[in-house]
Amino acid sequence: MDDTQRQDGTAVAGAGAGGGALFDTVLVANRGEIAVRVMRTLRALGIRSVAVFSDADADARHVREADTAVRIGPAPAAESYLSMDRLLAAARATGAQATHPGYGFLAENAAFARACADAGLVFIGPTADAISLMGDKIRAKETVRAAGVPVVPGSSGSGLTDGQLVDAAREIGMPVLLKPSAGGGGKGMRLVRDEALLGDEIAAARREARASFGDDTLLVERWIDRPRHIEIQVLADTHGQVIHLGERECSLQRRHQKVIEEAPSVLLDAATRAAMGEAAVQAARSCGYVGAGTVEFIVPGGDPSAYYFMEMNTRLQVEHPVTELVTGLDLVEWQLRVAAGERLPYAQEDVRLTGHAVEARICAETVSFREGARGFLPSGGTVLALDEPQGDGVRTDSGLSVGTEVGSLYDPMLSKVVAYGPDRATALRRLRAALARTVTLGVPTNAGFLRRLLAHPDVVAGALDTGLVEREAEGLVPDTVPDEVYEAAAAVRLAGLRPARGDGAWTDPFDVPSGWRLGGTPAPLAFPLRIPGHDPVTYRARGEATVTADSVSVTLDGVRHTFRRAGDWLGRDGDAWQVRDHDPVAASLTGAAHAGADSLTAPMPGTVTVVKVAVGDQVTAGQSLLVVEAMKMEHVVSAPHAGTVTELDVSPGATVAMDQVLAVVEPAETPVPEEATTA
Repeated sequence: MDDTQRQDGTAVAGAGAGGGALFDTVLVANRGEIAVRVMRTLRALGIRSVAVFSDADADARHVREADTAVRIGPAPAAESYLSMDRLLAAARATGAQATHPGYGFLAENAAFARACADAGLVFIGPTADAISLMGDKIRAKETVRAAGVPVVPGSSGSGLTDGQLVDAAREIGMPVLLKPSAGGGGKGMRLVRDEALLGDEIAAARREARASFGDDTLLVERWIDRPRHIEIQVLADTHGQVIHLGERECSLQRRHQKVIEEAPSVLLDAATRAAMGEAAVQAARSCGYVGAGTVEFIVPGGDPSAYYFMEMNTRLQVEHPVTELVTGLDLVEWQLRVAAGERLPYAQEDVRLTGHAVEARICAETVSFREGARGFLPSGGTVLALDEPQGDGVRTDSGLSVGTEVGSLYDPMLSKVVAYGPDRATALRRLRAALARTVTLGVPTNAGFLRRLLAHPDVVAGALDTGLVEREAEGLVPDTVPDEVYEAAAAVRLAGLRPARGDGAWTDPFDVPSGWRLGGTPAPLAFPLRIPGHDPVTYRARGEATVTADSVSVTLDGVRHTFRRAGDWLGRDGDAWQVRDHDPVAASLTGAAHAGADSLTAPMPGTVTVVKVAVGDQVTAGQSLLVVEAMKMEHVVSAPHAGTVTELDVSPGATVAMDQVLAVVEPAETPVPEEATTA
């Protein structure tokens, strides 16, 4: 390939690729980091970009970086980013000739692709028929099976009832995986190992699928223990040419959602890569695919040659940058060129994979495994300080800027940090260093967790499987706060107490917070502090410190520790802590002191979708009482112990804040028998 290399590692194809002229104006029907990413390529190609935004995104980065922007409705996605009529109206108003759907929202919506075509607007993606076929996982499996592609054993037929799904699961044998027929991204997927739980898990999977995709049709598949998730990037033009661009390893997942991706995979040899690539090409041909797409396979780690088709994603993938970095191709550019009718100028033998690339998804989430804390749950806040590394083999795709409000309405992914190197070890090292330099103060993220995950011996060795993150997560999250965090917080507060001095001005020594006391050695000032998820502490500063407007450095036991700071946030090595002043009296007056073992509080800001109990009901320990949904994710709130529901402060549809008391369960004097539980 004789492309000119870009600074970000992708490439600009020569203008003589063949076909019609590129578009003048493209509407990007998405938000956040993918909208910014698409606009970068549009800008490089000299194409005018149109952003769309909801009221929640009026000042978002993707709006500011576009050539023009159109408001399409209020904050809820159903009334803005999912409104086909409003998107098409925005395209008409701005003279757009094409729309790029990004991923999520309407990217895999066949009705939207048809509506674009009917409106004379080019949909930058596959045909509506291909989307419809591959978007239905049941039909997709049947289609690719007929084309000779191996598929995972599972249920057959669409529209199965709950009873039919249970029967299919029993026939396949436990464990099984429940999957929505529509959509992707792990939403609504449920691994079920206990046959007795099938009913509850089917109901939960249907709810999540209906909320995410508007379709609660499910299928059931055999679960392969310790599998690896390998996907093949395909590219097809309108002239019948279909090629693949190698594979991506996406086995590092949590709750069936990818957190780390890399290209190429250490699992595959050249022969297996060629065989899987050809299977992916055949899958794409079987549905008449056009554009960039991904064919996903499940692969037994002990036998890479025994791979099975899972699904095809008929859109650009979140993890597309790793393929761009090892092939030198800009996939967004080729989506545009193919949509404009250009021929692919490459044959399969022209594709070369050079070096190694690894990507980490930065998500707004609270990460903690301390008893009573929140684990991995969506978070929110206002970005107060932001550092996103670029250059030296590192690329960050982001939709953030200082002042960005991260709420609970949309997907929690904020950005992607990607590293490239001549080999895997170099790429991993660069990505760990880049995550250590990543700062997103004001919004809790998983950056520090991902940095530690990338240093795990099995990850370094390439011994991956889709359950590794879940197995090892607790050991990758510190359960205590380092002393230097409290030392830095105390130093910031101490600096704030010092009186301002002019040149040559006299300072009253009694105004200096030195801890001086009559007849004794100075006593360091004590600061009551609290970090969410941890008990309050009273901390006395005991080291040296240097405090500036955006940083603080402290020395403890001869070791210097430097933090980035903004507001009451401190950040270091990808981790961040919000260190609040603690007032026990105020906490008592606001009722926080009473939110104890009997109270069930909201684990995240979101919406109550299910309430299973009423005041007066008797419940058992661990019984599911409520479901809270945020950022397309469900969290079950369970009874902390057996007892009686004495307070219930929410109903279905209620919006709740983090830590808001939802219900109170007073403990039973004697254990509640199982038959007394409320469904």
